[in-house]
Amino acid sequence: MREPPGLLAAGGDLSPARLLAAYERGVFPWYSAQQPILWWSPDPRMVLFPGEFRCSRSLKKTLRSRSFTTRIDHAFSATIRGCAKPRRSGPDTWLNAEMIESYEQLHELGFGHCVETYREERLVGGLYGIQLGQVFFGESMFSLERDASKVALARLVDECRARDIKVIDCQVASKHLASLGAREVSRSQFVGLLRQHAKRAPRGSWLPQAS
Repeated sequence: MREPPGLLAAGGDLSPARLLAAYERGVFPWYSAQQPILWWSPDPRMVLFPGEFRCSRSLKKTLRSRSFTTRIDHAFSATIRGCAKPRRSGPDTWLNAEMIESYEQLHELGFGHCVETYREERLVGGLYGIQLGQVFFGESMFSLERDASKVALARLVDECRARDIKVIDCQVASKHLASLGAREVSRSQFVGLLRQHAKRAPRGSWLPQAS
């Protein structure tokens, strides 16, 4: 649909099979508790190619200070629940209990992954998403301290480079993502990238490690 832009369908369920089939085709769920499940495929689509990530001077300074540590797949449930908490902009969250349970299932199946940011063993930020082959579909991030989510994104970019992941899907455009190097591509270009790089076979857990 043109209005709201990218709305494709309503209904269905959030079973792992349906979610994976949707992601393979560039479709993702996004809805509030009062709505049926809504499925979206925006045009254009914002993506971040790991080699185009822009690390600002301030972020480089934060990373050099080592005031934060990061871990991978160490606390998926805590990370997605951190993303679900109300933001300053309002009390509503689109990550309801049904969605959280579904993404936890994908994590258990080896498709869902998270990057966590810690300050002295306290979880202060992070992000989560879905990996299909050489594509990481970023879903949401949160930050309880300045730069905590950016630190998680920088770690994600490093992991993607190490794991030969070619594309990070950022879904919808924002100035914040653009400042970090993300850019828009057409829906047809994005689907072409998925056909080339997104494979259903899970890669398994990204082993927990500190840095």
